Amino acid sequence: MSLVDFVKGSYFEFKDKVEWPKWPELQSSTVVVTIGTVLLALFVFGVDSLFSKSIANVISLFINLFN
Repeated sequence: MSLVDFVKGSYFEFKDKVEWPKWPELQSSTVVVTIGTVLLALFVFGVDSLFSKSIANVISLFINLFN
């Protein structure tokens, strides 16, 4: 199979055999992905802040312990 045959076959697949989502379905999927991304980012921010404060407290505890 040559590269040209591969490209022709790929083009045929994408053009005639792939069922692309309709516009309303695409919009609703975009909203779901956006909300999920924002929620995940907020969760990661919260966990990062919690760990950051915890590590800062542990470090200050050790500094005060040896002074």
